[in-house]
Amino acid sequence: MGIRSLAAELLPSALGLQRAAFAPPPEKSAPAASFAALTGKLGYLSKAEHRQVLDAFRFADEAHLGQFRASGEPYITHPIAVAGLCADWKLDVQAIMAALLHDTIEDRGVTKPVLIERFGAPTAELVDGLTKLDKLSFGTREEGQAESFRKMLLAMARDVRVILVKLADRLHNMRTMAAVAPDKRQRIARETLEIYAPIAHRLGLNQSYRELQELSFECLHPWRHTALAKAVAKARGHRRDIVERVRRDVERAFADAKIKAKVSGREKTVYSIYRKMREKHAGFAQVSDVFGFRIVVPTQNDCYLGLGVLHQLYKPVPGRFKDFIAIPKANGYQSLHTTLVSPVGTAVEFQLRTDAMHAVAETGIAAHWLYKVGGKDGSEDPQRLGAMWLQSLIDIQDETRDSAEFLEHVKIDLFPDAVYVFTPKSKILALPRGATPVDFAYAIHSDIGDHTVAAKVNGEAVALRTELRSGDVVEIVTAPGARPNPAWLTTVRTGRARSKIRHFLKTMEQDESRAMGEKMLGQALRAEGLQLPSADPSDETAAALWQQLTRWSGNRGRGELMVDIALGRKIAGIVAKRLAALMAERGIRPDAVTLSLGRYGSDDAAPTQGVVFIDGSEGGSVKLAACCRPVPGDALVGYLGRGEGLLVHTADCQVGKRLFERDRERFMQVEWAEELSRPFETAVLVLVRNGKGVLAQVASAIAAAEADITHLDMGEEHARETAELKLLISVRDRLHLAGVLRALRRAPPVLHVNRIKP
Repeated sequence: MGIRSLAAELLPSALGLQRAAFAPPPEKSAPAASFAALTGKLGYLSKAEHRQVLDAFRFADEAHLGQFRASGEPYITHPIAVAGLCADWKLDVQAIMAALLHDTIEDRGVTKPVLIERFGAPTAELVDGLTKLDKLSFGTREEGQAESFRKMLLAMARDVRVILVKLADRLHNMRTMAAVAPDKRQRIARETLEIYAPIAHRLGLNQSYRELQELSFECLHPWRHTALAKAVAKARGHRRDIVERVRRDVERAFADAKIKAKVSGREKTVYSIYRKMREKHAGFAQVSDVFGFRIVVPTQNDCYLGLGVLHQLYKPVPGRFKDFIAIPKANGYQSLHTTLVSPVGTAVEFQLRTDAMHAVAETGIAAHWLYKVGGKDGSEDPQRLGAMWLQSLIDIQDETRDSAEFLEHVKIDLFPDAVYVFTPKSKILALPRGATPVDFAYAIHSDIGDHTVAAKVNGEAVALRTELRSGDVVEIVTAPGARPNPAWLTTVRTGRARSKIRHFLKTMEQDESRAMGEKMLGQALRAEGLQLPSADPSDETAAALWQQLTRWSGNRGRGELMVDIALGRKIAGIVAKRLAALMAERGIRPDAVTLSLGRYGSDDAAPTQGVVFIDGSEGGSVKLAACCRPVPGDALVGYLGRGEGLLVHTADCQVGKRLFERDRERFMQVEWAEELSRPFETAVLVLVRNGKGVLAQVASAIAAAEADITHLDMGEEHARETAELKLLISVRDRLHLAGVLRALRRAPPVLHVNRIKP
């Protein structure tokens, strides 16, 4: 028995109140969805628009002629069903046509220009946004999936109808999964649960969100779904009397208060019960709020009056009241939530909202077409629902060129739970649970995030990794010279903050690498007796040379070539010889003076161009080797690793010497700058006599020598007469280090001390 057929037997008795929301109506699962059934839903369109839909249907029917679904039904039944779901949302004629045509480009080879000519550019753009990219152009399924998803989301950011049609498409596919192979069914269900259901939630389409979750859970864990559905049905039978009693009491109380109210029962979905059981590590019996009531009243004021009526009727559970009207959820959802103790002692949740709020709560962004609500009684315009998130997709795209990384950022932003925090000017921001002041700073503006140095929460200074809580007032302290810290990537929760930090760090590293690559190529070219051609695009000869050189090297531009040289992916000497040959073809000959400067460095200016100077402000392209940890005053050598940038060793480092013997052409001259921007770390091994206060005496000796301990390792051996302490200490230069070592030797418990070298 298939999963769908098993569910068909269980759902009528197991899901009761939710049947309309979670079991597809008979006509949607019928063997042949007819166009007549679709036209019956299009009464809100004009006659001219009806003709356009009919034209799109005929085109799609002809395109899909001879194509069948896995169930054996003609393929055209799927586009008709998707268009029917869009019609339920009262989407416009372009979206209905796009729903009918959404698979014509991908599956039938119809081109976008043909759709533009036949149905207009807006409809063609919607169809194109829904079309997956060619799988053959990617190395793996995951890479193609990530890039196609990125393409669809960016199309959605331009026109939200793209995702509405896609969600309708996914919803119908999930309703008809019985004929699909089990491995494919599991993969699609997991993708739906991880990506498409959260998108529906993020855009406020809660009815679709719940159904996508329920159908995915049914496919992924059919036996768990069956067992829970039976438990829910059994519990409902036991609670039927109390549910009816509570409903009558509530309706009578609202009538006595002269408040018009529509009271309806609502029951948690099987998946939401399962998720709560997992989160709380509880059994089904411990999940108390399985059922609840939704009360729809005419105005926002009636919501608050109704709350008073409920609290007089039953006792509220402390701490279980939430006001999402005053502070809406990030997706625009508005309601009052309160949990009360029923006459038999069970907890019952009530939701109070207006008709407009209910429209937004169930259909989110689609409420714009379905109900034309917004702007009344304080509710937000549904056209703006999710607008900030859609804009953040474009921001993330601008800074993220890798599709998998883009998908990672978007998944982070789909995290549904939120905290609501305030700016010092009382503006409310919704952030994911676990967000930090850095997330808050980037949510305000990327410049504020990039220059953040400290934060205050409720007037008190806090660490930047502090998790924010609802109601916090957050103030960010910035400094013009500050820049993002790579460590922030481990604490931020929003995709926007993560992408902005990564983009800044990559750009900074690229700029440094580009400058160093240019210096290295210039040095190598001077050894050939030539000067580096101009980077000015108006210099036609130089521009032609760079174009030839980058074509030879396989780089997209001059800047990328310089980065590759700096990171060791290309050898400066080899690139210089090729450039010299290209220049010779154009009649540019070596200059004797330049040749002598390049070889012997007799001119004062020449060495400064060929040598890399270390001052402590280096970024990702220049690193000090962890094996020998150079400090100012040490003689240096630089090893240009393959893709790792320049790694700086001390001249007497054994690791550096072995690299030199194996790869001499990758070494270059490195020296300390005259002015240094920071202290440097080096490793010291201290042998001490065990006893009380040993660590304090060692730390005091180092502090007296004006140095800092940045790391301490005592090993895992049990205490004996002696112990070895491995210290990382921060010093200004070799002279300062010598002073620290002398101070340590004078400390009473210290037996021996020396600098650690490989």
